[in-house]
Amino acid sequence: MISITDVQAARERIKDITYVTPILKSDQLSNVCGNQIYLKSEHLQKTGSFKIRGAANKLIQAVQDGAKYVTAASSGNHGQAVAYIANRYSVPATIVVPEDISLCKENAINTYNGNIEKCGTTSAERLPRAKEIASQENGVYIPPYDDPYIMAGQGTIGLEILDQVQDLDAVIVPIGGGGLISGILTAIKETNPQIKVIGVEPVLANDTYLSFQNKQITAIPGTNTIADGLRTNQPGDLTFPVLMKYLDDIVLVSEDEIRQAFSFVMERMKQLIEPSSATTVAAAMFNKLPFQGKKVVTVISGGNVDIDKISNFIVDTQM
Repeated sequence: MISITDVQAARERIKDITYVTPILKSDQLSNVCGNQIYLKSEHLQKTGSFKIRGAANKLIQAVQDGAKYVTAASSGNHGQAVAYIANRYSVPATIVVPEDISLCKENAINTYNGNIEKCGTTSAERLPRAKEIASQENGVYIPPYDDPYIMAGQGTIGLEILDQVQDLDAVIVPIGGGGLISGILTAIKETNPQIKVIGVEPVLANDTYLSFQNKQITAIPGTNTIADGLRTNQPGDLTFPVLMKYLDDIVLVSEDEIRQAFSFVMERMKQLIEPSSATTVAAAMFNKLPFQGKKVVTVISGGNVDIDKISNFIVDTQM
């Protein structure tokens, strides 16, 4: 497993590429849920999501090791990040994306000169194809989550949260394949084990929830949750042991709750975030957290949303 030393090394490696993203506070959300709620705003990160942290950490090391070609499998955000970093280092990149990739994510990959190949709708379909292309082209495959460099890069968010929020009680993190939460867990728990870390998944993509309950990796069929960045079939082989060691709990949110949270953040906070990011806000809004009166950071993982799809996510908020 990775250690906090790996996360600290990642912070040094990527510091000239990534932003230290701001912390926003929502008084209204705090009043409703009975906790002081802060948002770690990775939707304001370069390429519009946290993914650039892990991608930069992994790809910089790959370039130093002599990589001349890279591939990635992505629902969009990881692909954008890999394409951005590869373009920065003049390394050709092929990104294997789902057939239903959002237009804004596809356009961004094109902007960063990434070559796009569409394949299926789940990570189980995309990952083998990306690895196959890397093998054919004598290139390096950049995993979306199940890799020590990726995990350590994402963990730099945890270090920033610790610097930005004093007397912190808990951090709420969305779970897809587990790269983000495993990195944050390492940074938080190896600094202050008393801080709670709670994961959030959609009910329709509850693979890590089931795995956590079963204490072993448990796969689910493909899913069509609106939280497209969380459509994984199972947690990673490397990320899951970190969750089992450190994670305090996982809570689930419904599609309607995700829409409510998305709409709240857009209407009340004037921030455009992805449905995947809205899961953590939903957990706070709908009292899924197992505590009150605490200082809590919800991680907003990204903000890459097709403008023409926003109406599909908007509902009348109950707040």
